[in-house]
Order: sequence, then C-alpha cells, then structure tokens
Amino acid sequence: MTYIRKTICPYDCPATCGLLAETDGKRILKVFADPEHPVTKGLICRKMQHYEQSINSPDRILTPMRRIGDKGEGKFEAITWEEAGKEIADRFKKILKEDGPSAILPAYYSGTMGVIQRKCGEAFFNRLGACSLVLKLCASAKGSGYEAVMGKTSCLEPEELKQSSLILVWSSNVKATRIQAMPVLQEARRAGKRVVLIEACSREMAPYCDETILIRPGTDGALALAMMEVIAEQGLQDETFLREQCLGYEEFLPIVKQSTPEWAEGITGIPAEVIRRLALEFGQAETPAIFLGSGFSRYGNGGMTARLITILSAFTGAWKKPGGGLCGSEHNGGPFVDSRRVARPDFRKTPGRMVNINCLGSALTDTKKDIIKAFFVFGGNPVNSVCNQAEMIRGLLREDLFTVVHERFLTDTALYADILLPAVFSVEQTDCFKAYGYRTFSVGRKLVDPQGECKSNWDMFCFLAQAMGFEEEHFKRTEEEMLEDLLSHPEQGLLELTEDEWRKLRDNGTIRQPFGDHSHFKTPSGKLMIVNKELEDPVPCYREPYGGEYPLRLISVPDSHTLNSIFLERPDLVAKRGPAALMLHPLDAAERGISEGDPVTAWNDLAQVEFTASVTWQVARGTAAVSGVYSSAITGTKLLFNALNHERISDMGATTLNDNRVDVKRRTE
Repeated sequence: MTYIRKTICPYDCPATCGLLAETDGKRILKVFADPEHPVTKGLICRKMQHYEQSINSPDRILTPMRRIGDKGEGKFEAITWEEAGKEIADRFKKILKEDGPSAILPAYYSGTMGVIQRKCGEAFFNRLGACSLVLKLCASAKGSGYEAVMGKTSCLEPEELKQSSLILVWSSNVKATRIQAMPVLQEARRAGKRVVLIEACSREMAPYCDETILIRPGTDGALALAMMEVIAEQGLQDETFLREQCLGYEEFLPIVKQSTPEWAEGITGIPAEVIRRLALEFGQAETPAIFLGSGFSRYGNGGMTARLITILSAFTGAWKKPGGGLCGSEHNGGPFVDSRRVARPDFRKTPGRMVNINCLGSALTDTKKDIIKAFFVFGGNPVNSVCNQAEMIRGLLREDLFTVVHERFLTDTALYADILLPAVFSVEQTDCFKAYGYRTFSVGRKLVDPQGECKSNWDMFCFLAQAMGFEEEHFKRTEEEMLEDLLSHPEQGLLELTEDEWRKLRDNGTIRQPFGDHSHFKTPSGKLMIVNKELEDPVPCYREPYGGEYPLRLISVPDSHTLNSIFLERPDLVAKRGPAALMLHPLDAAERGISEGDPVTAWNDLAQVEFTASVTWQVARGTAAVSGVYSSAITGTKLLFNALNHERISDMGATTLNDNRVDVKRRTE
C-alpha cells in the first residue's frame, strides 16, 4: 500500500517548492509537484521531478567511514558511529587543549536551506568556541547593495510583474534559477510587452526574450548610470519623487550627467545608440521593472553595482506604481521563527575567529598564525564551489589537518576526509523553510526513516555533542522537538494565522503573506537612500572590477540541469548538460585557432584547467563562460573551474567568483 505526502524542496532556490512524495512508509517511490503550493502551483524544475533517483541512488554513503588511503585518494573503511564519535571527540578535545578553539574551522553553505538543519551546526561550534564562518557567498553583495538603497523595503515578487509594462531581465538565467517566473515572462510577451535580456552569457534565456543585449562582465554599473543620464537628459526622471522621497538626488546628479552612453560604450561594449534606445524605452514605460539576478554582483564592484541598478529602478518613480520597480530576492517576509533558538549564539562565551568562506584556501594553508587543525564540512562542497581550489586542496592534503565531512555522496571534498559521515535527504529529516524569493514559510516533516546509518545535521551534531560531554538540554532534543519549539514561539509572520492555516502548516504545508508594500520605504528616514552616509562611498559611482592582466573575463553561469554541485550523482542530468564546456565568442576563438569541440586549456596565475570549447555568439566578446559546477569524477581532472578564481573580496565583503581573467589555448592531446 502506498500513499501521498506533502514535502518541501530544501535546496538553494528562491521558491522552496512544494512537492508530493509517493511512499510505502519505508521508501520514497516517486516525487512530483504539489499543485496546491501557493507559489509553485504544480511547476517544479527537471532536477526535482525524479528526486527519488537521488534518494535511492546505489552510490549513497550509508555508513560512517575512516580514511585508509592517502588524502584525496578516496579509500575508506566502514566504522561505527560510536567509533567515529569517539575519534572526532578525542581529536577535538586534544586540539582545544593544545591549540585553542580557533584551530577548529566549520564550513557549510546551502546544501540545505532549512532553518533547523542549516543552523544547528552553529550551536555545536558556538559551544566549542570554534571559528565563525562569514557566509558571504552567492548573492550577498546583491542583497547588501539593495539594502544600502532600500533598507528593509520589500521588492516585487514575480507574480507582480504581470502589471509591468516593460521587463528588463538583468543578469538572470530565470530558466535555471527561478523557473516559476518563466510563465510570467511568457505571458508578458504574449500580451505584447517587451522582455529585454541584459547578460554576459545569454545561452539559456535568449529564446525567451524579445531582445538580448550582451554586456562585458562586471560593467553593469556603467550601463545603469548611462541609462540614467539619458533619462535625465530627456527629462523622463520623476523629479518630484527623487527630491521628496529620496535622499541625495542632488548630490548624485553630477555623477549621472557625466555618465554618457558614449562613455559607457567603451566600458560595457554596448553601442551608445543601443544604450540610448534602451534608456528611452525604460524611461517612457509606464511601469518598467527590472528582474534582477545575481551574477552581476560577484565582482569587486558588486555592491556598488547593485546600488546603481536599484537606483535606476526608481529613477522614473516606478516604485510608486503596481508592477514598477525591481524584482530581486529581498522580500523581507516574516520574520516567522527565531533562528537563534537553533543557532544558540548564547553558547559562545568569547568572540571566535572570523573566516570568510571565500578565503578557505588561505585559512587552511596559513601556517604562520592561528593554524587550522580541524576542518568540519557539512551542507556544502567547498572543493567544488569555493574559489582558489588548488590552494584549498593543498591545505586539505596537510597530514596535521583533521578533516570531517558529512555527506551523501563521495564528492570532491569528501575525498579528503579523515572521517566521512553519512547524511540524509530532506524526506528523511524534519525542518522548516523561509523562502528568500517569496513571502512564504513551510514545514517539511520526515516522511521515511533514513537509509542505512545516515543522520541528519541535527541528529549528527546532537550525537557529537554527547560524545564531547556537553550537558546542555538543547543537544538532547529531537529535531521534531526543535520544530515544535520554533512554532511555539512564533515571530510576527505567524502571529495572525487562523486555526486552518496552523493546521495546514503543521501538516507539511506552506503559508504565504500578502505582497509587500513597495512604496513604503523601510529605511531609517523613510526615504530611498540614493546617497548613504553610512557607507565608505556614500555617493554611488562606477567602480571598475578587479580584472587582471589576462585578456578574457571568466564567468560561471547557472545551468538548468544541475544546482551548484548538487545532482551530479544523476547520470541523466549530467549527460543532458554535456561535458565541461568553455563558451567563447567566435572572434575570440578564431584569434586563438579554436573551433567548436576542441580540447582547450584556460589558465591564469592560479592554475590551468581543461575544458571543451563551445563557440557561440551568446557570450559577450572578451568573455569565457562555464555553465554550472562539475566534479573531478565527471571531468577526469582534479582542478575545476573554481581553481581559476581568486579569493579577493568584493566591496561588500562578498565573493568575486566572476571577477577573474584567463587566457585560453587549444590543447593538443
């Protein structure tokens, strides 16, 4: 006998999609979309349409293991949880005594986005007094730049774009990252509304837009400024709005007036006449909207660029009208629950050493001070997804570094583990989720017991806390009890739920708040902050990205077949995506004697990495683009795309994943 249960997608996407799982109570037999979910409404990505293939994969790690070969060799022997717990606790206690808590470094990111399973490791490491990880990866510069202008103001949700008269899809592969918004864009085009794509690589989104404007990577701020210059020169700005509901317009105006399309052409590679035409179209539109992705923000100037694009979205007063403004990911719904009840910052007695996640390589190889002696990875795969891969591997090869990895498959990070612990899938654990692309909150309770000896993040850290001798009651709870604690202490977003809504939520459901009030600026002054006196650069202006001496700008773009380094265990998705391809503009390829399908090597001062050439007009001139994250098992090479990425931090303390330069040559095999 089988039955259907609701559940929630736990991965790093804006929607926390609603799923239905067919189960016999022991195994998940099939996963499909939940038509009753208030946002996803029966539409899910191809990756989750056969989630059961990942859950039931024969390649899953099902028992704790100890390394028996060389580091990175991937040879392990099975051990018990008791043996693993004792070895970890003994090593941690020794390190705490001899080197202090700052010698223990945790690493995690977006392997799961649930409140409980993502944050529970913080309680354990706060109790240890270990290093704190600065989680400034992905889109954090975009969020910081937006907040520098808008404060806590909610931006548009995708459904509100139905009221937009013009949509600029800016640096966003919506098909790969926000699939629920695709019908909105298609409906807009059917209604005769223009959808314009601004991208450095348009490979997946170009067919869904009326026009594609290719831009040199890292120069989006110059385009935003030049568009404002044309709008101001033509008198299309909302002068009353900018003077009465914004701070710093007069101070910003000289920057705008000197930023002509001709100036921007030399920076962006976009012809001045195209910039002028786009600006006029935007300025004359009744309710223009910018659908803003994140790729533009992964540069040294990422936060500044986010500020400039956000200001552009308000320059014509569009925020005053339904459908006008900016659709990003800052919806500021809730708060629904207090994640501090999970993370327990009160367990930390003294401030810990701060390590930026973008600098893991340097942290693991620094032997001059604060030497890291233990590295604990959960909910992440940094060897595949964090910059300066070669340096990180060099650190992981240290014989005096004790590495623990909690994983489901033998990832490139897991290869370097001394102790490898088996992890669960979302249907095998209990959690709750706040979407970052919508104003929704969901509960996803465990549907089946974990396979083999797998443990959730929560159960693993409670087990290790016991092994360490921690006495706090927090570590003696079950994850179900933690969920009940969160729901029993609701924050603002849950205070006014009806009995039916509470019943729905507790039964693996989702509740949704109404759209935010976008014309009510939630800033200290109640006004939009064109000039922000709290910042090092109060007045927005164009800043160059880091760049470098090599001729081609290297970028990573999302792929609809995989998500970061997740789903690489699925042969069907890996096969459909194809080999690790380096996309090159035809003129750049011709200059190097490179043709479609050629084996090529990309290099800079950090590393050399092998790819297959893909020659396409869908990348900007002077750009080399890689789609998605691969693994060494797929490519057959140890070094991957992220080996070419520097650890440099952006103006908002975030990743500069796309701010690197390379050259490329044809490889003779």
